[in-house]
Amino acid sequence: MELRQLTYAVAVAETGSFTRAAQRCFVVQSALSEQIARLEKELGVRLFERTSRRVQITPAGEGFLGPAREALAAAERARSEAVARSSEIRGSLVIGSIAPLTAVDLPGLLATYRERHPAVRVTLRSSLVRDQLQQVRERTSDIAFVDIGPGELPRGFAGRVLNQDELVAIVPRGHRLAGSAEVTPAQLAEEDMVDMPPRSGIRGHNDAAFAAAGVTRTVAFEADTTAMLEQLVARGLGLGVVFAAVAARMSTVDSATTSGFASRTVQAVSLASGISPAARAFLELLDEQRQPSAPG
Repeated sequence: MELRQLTYAVAVAETGSFTRAAQRCFVVQSALSEQIARLEKELGVRLFERTSRRVQITPAGEGFLGPAREALAAAERARSEAVARSSEIRGSLVIGSIAPLTAVDLPGLLATYRERHPAVRVTLRSSLVRDQLQQVRERTSDIAFVDIGPGELPRGFAGRVLNQDELVAIVPRGHRLAGSAEVTPAQLAEEDMVDMPPRSGIRGHNDAAFAAAGVTRTVAFEADTTAMLEQLVARGLGLGVVFAAVAARMSTVDSATTSGFASRTVQAVSLASGISPAARAFLELLDEQRQPSAPG
């Protein structure tokens, strides 16, 4: 028994004619009649009485008609569910990020995303915060993981706060400030400093902290990565201020707790509207994994 045979039988019953049923099903009448005959042979009963004037449904046909309609409706529901759930998201997804990114497990997120949406081509970029925001604004990037406070987000952007990380000072091994409980901007400004470039999020944050303290510092070296910043500090070329999570990964310098530096917020930002299906699916996954686990 085939779905097309059920379709043809229902059409004959509803139109009362093999000719009209064939027209309705977009097949030639001989093909439809052949399938009805095969169905009746398989069932062992006649579904229709054929005369020269009309087609009359038999009692067996009446009993067959209801379940046949239900089967066709179930098949249509199954098709609709399959299409809805297997609709494949395609296209590209461009993600920018500060480096290193400690607020989320980005490789883990991408692994899950790849499993769900294998047809999406993903590109990762690492650049300064201002550049990343500009790329999102120009739609050359979809999402950016940046260290920027909620109040600093430009108009037209939407953000998801991921975490807030304290800032710590990094100093050469054995430095007099190593392990100090509360290193202030004034203490750090007594020596040369190493920092990220002016367009980076943390540089602006650090500049604001020293300005708020009324202290002028000397940034002797600028590094475009935290790895280079660590190397410069380790060589005694200056002191630095970085995220606590970043400092915890540095093995060649010592750290000290700071005072006078506000915690820094990391967000995933995108345009507030008009984002691509690929980007929307990634943000939904991010929201899903940020949900607190139910107590066990």
